[in-house]
Amino acid sequence: MFNIVLYEPEIPPNTGNIIRLCANTGANLHLIHPLGFDMNEKSLRRAGLDYIDQSIVHHYDNYQDYINKQKNGSLYAISTKGTQTYSESTFNNGDSFIFGPETRGLPKNILDEFNADKILRIPMIENSRSLNLSNSASIIIYEAWRQHNFK
Repeated sequence: MFNIVLYEPEIPPNTGNIIRLCANTGANLHLIHPLGFDMNEKSLRRAGLDYIDQSIVHHYDNYQDYINKQKNGSLYAISTKGTQTYSESTFNNGDSFIFGPETRGLPKNILDEFNADKILRIPMIENSRSLNLSNSASIIIYEAWRQHNFK
């Protein structure tokens, strides 16, 4: 099972879509606070459908709280600042993929904690800023799952 980690997410429908993604791929979702919304927000619940009630969502007070409780597997940062594409990595069961807030990405102090081979990017055409957060999470989790023959 893989883990999607959202560091201080800001847009409720993105998180709702990712809850739905996790429910349909067997992944867990880890939310690092503060969140830019309330978990009862209507747009989050609409995007997440009834999957929000499943026990796949875990909350953490802050980044250090998450790091202290992370159990096994590698942690990958997903960033436009990465030099290695996600398709160049081999993922193992239990690996986690951390995504930054929609408007600013992961902060430099967090990226600085990762080796270059653990900061992954999704290729885009030149002069593109970024993809939607839930689309990015889908790309990464499906590649990890594909490497394990969708089991």
